Amino acid sequence: MYLLHAELLRELCTLSSDMKVNMAETHSLTAAQGRKKWNLPQRGGTEPRKANTDPPDRDTERKLAVPFRGHIPGGMQLGKRIIVIGTVNPHPDRFYIALTCGCGTSREPPPDVALEMCVRFKDRQVLRRACMSGSWGDVEKAVPFFPFIRDQPFKIEIRCEQSRFRVFVDGQQLFYFHHRVTSLKDIDTLWIKGSIIISKLG
Repeated sequence: MYLLHAELLRELCTLSSDMKVNMAETHSLTAAQGRKKWNLPQRGGTEPRKANTDPPDRDTERKLAVPFRGHIPGGMQLGKRIIVIGTVNPHPDRFYIALTCGCGTSREPPPDVALEMCVRFKDRQVLRRACMSGSWGDVEKAVPFFPFIRDQPFKIEIRCEQSRFRVFVDGQQLFYFHHRVTSLKDIDTLWIKGSIIISKLG
């Protein structure tokens, strides 16, 4: 009887030890992968998993690096939305988001800019203007609130409507801007530069 009890005890200890090892493996993988634990491949070593998941993250960071210039497939059209999700830098100065006709050069936008939004942190302003054939129009300044906080995330949504853009930040309308460029399909490039980090575009 005592012998049988000792055998059972030994098996339970072995099983408990195996479970501890498995739990330790799972914990280390979860910590290493963070929120990506649902992307883990089938069982294998820890190193190959890191190799499989890290490169796409670095690629995404490179693609969304600021300054950013990207193509809008099909240009703007009624009902289309541009979404920018990111985080303000810890010590921000200003940042720009612009919708342009063509990509221009790496330093300068093209002659037609449908909307340029400049967010300035020093005086807490959100300035908007447009450029037609190289000539900038008047600046619009009025906003009901200043929604951007240093080192904090944000979501900007630009909605294209019949006669205007409507811009929301974190779900609240910040301003609207009447179309100066009336051929919406020609508005085909998104520019972003300044004191922010982009995490997602839509």
